[in-house]
Amino acid sequence: MAKSKSVFICGNCGYEALKWAGRCPSCGEFNTMTERMPVAQTKAAAPVSCIQEAVQLGSIETNDEERYHTGLRELDRVLGGGIVKGSLILLSGDPGIGKSTIMLQICQHLGRDHRVLYVSGEESARQIKLRADRLKVTTENLMVMAQTDIEIIVEHIRQLMPDIVIIDSIQTMSHSAISSLPASVSQVRECTNYLMRAAKQLEIPIFVIGHVNKDGAIAGPKVLEHIVDSVLFFEGERNLSYRILRAVKNRYGSTNEIGIFEMRDVGLIEVENPSMMLLSGRPTGVSGTCIACVMEGSRPILAEIQGLVTPTGFGNPRRMSTGFDYNRMSLLLAVLEKRAGFFFSNQDTYLNVIGGLKLDEPAADLAVAMALVSGLRDKPIDDSTVVFGEIGLGGEIRSVMKSYERACEAARLGFKRCILPVQSLDSFPGKIEGIELIGVRNIRQAVSFV
Repeated sequence: MAKSKSVFICGNCGYEALKWAGRCPSCGEFNTMTERMPVAQTKAAAPVSCIQEAVQLGSIETNDEERYHTGLRELDRVLGGGIVKGSLILLSGDPGIGKSTIMLQICQHLGRDHRVLYVSGEESARQIKLRADRLKVTTENLMVMAQTDIEIIVEHIRQLMPDIVIIDSIQTMSHSAISSLPASVSQVRECTNYLMRAAKQLEIPIFVIGHVNKDGAIAGPKVLEHIVDSVLFFEGERNLSYRILRAVKNRYGSTNEIGIFEMRDVGLIEVENPSMMLLSGRPTGVSGTCIACVMEGSRPILAEIQGLVTPTGFGNPRRMSTGFDYNRMSLLLAVLEKRAGFFFSNQDTYLNVIGGLKLDEPAADLAVAMALVSGLRDKPIDDSTVVFGEIGLGGEIRSVMKSYERACEAARLGFKRCILPVQSLDSFPGKIEGIELIGVRNIRQAVSFV
C-alpha cells in the first residue's frame, strides 16, 4: 500500500501545495505554509438530503418574509432590520470584547416567541448557566449544548428544529472526516460549509462566533468571509467601556450602519444617543479642539477632534494620528502650509479622535484642519461651533452628502453655529431654527473663525 503524502496549507489564504515553500504562491505571505496530513477519504454525509429543482424567479413568493428582531435596536440596525431566515452570520472581535455576551443577551428577547439553541465548544453547560444568571437570561425556550463535533451538532439541529442557532465558536468545532486539528484551515472551512448547507436547507439562521488573530483579521482562511452572508466586527479599546459593532459584509442590508454599546456589569447596554456620549467630558475654552459631524450610514454623529501642536526638539518633526488616517493628515498639513500660510515644518503634530472612533469620511477634513490651526495659534474655537466639509488640494471646501441632516443634528444637540461648504446651503429646504449656518468657499475663510 502506497504511503499517503502530506500536504502544505497556507494559514492565511488556504492554498494547498505538495511541497513546502517559504512564500505562499497565492497570497504572497511568508512562513505561512504548514504541513498537514491529507484529508481522509471517507465521504461526509450531507447535513440534509434534499434535491431542489430550478424554478423561475418570478414564481418565488416573498410576501411572508419576516425578520427576527433581536431586542437590541443597535444590532437590528447593523443587520439591516433583523435576522433573515436561513442566513449565516459571522460575529468576530478581540477576546473579551463582548461577543458571547451579546449573543446570550439576545436569547432573552428571542426566547419569548422562538426556540434558540446555544452550542458552546469553550464552556460547559453549567458555566453558560452561571453567565446567563449574571445577564438575567431566564427564558424557557433556550436550549444549551456543549459539543464540538459538527456532525452531532447538525444532527441535533435537524431533530430539534430550533428557530435560531448560535455556535460559540467556529474555531473549536471539528469534523471527523478531517484529520487535522481543530482551528486549522481545513477544519474551519469544512465546518463553516457544513453549517452553511444546514442553514440554507433548513431555513434556520445561524450565528457563528469567530476569533481574530494578532493582526485583527478573522482567524482561519479568507474564504470564510465569502461563505457567510454577513460579517460583523466588534471594535473598541479594552480600557474603554464603549463598543462599536460594524458590518463588514451584509447581503441583506447596508454595510455603512454601526451600533454603539456600553459594557457594564449586567452586559452590553445600547447607546441610543452616541453624540452625547462622545461629547461628554468635553473641555471648554481649550485650544486645539473642534467638533465634527460625520455620517455613519444614515446616522449623523458628532465627534470631538483634538489637535496638539508643539515646537519640535529634533531635526524632523514628529507626526501622530489616532482615529484618523495618517496620510490624510499629512495631506491636510501640506494644504494648510501652501494655501493658508500656516507652517508646521518645525512643529510636532498630534491628532486624536475622542471615544475610539475611526473617521474615514472626507467630511471630517475641515474639522481636522481647524483643530490643527487652533492648536498652532493656541486660540480656542467657540464651544458652540460644529464643522464639516471636504478640503481639496487647491484649498477649496467641497460639499458633502447629507449636509442638511448633519446641521439638524447639531441644532438638536444645542450648537449655535455651523461652518459648512457654501455649496451645501443651496440644497437646504430652508433655515434651521436655533443655529447659524456659515458657508465657506476655501480654507482661508474657514480658519478666519479660529
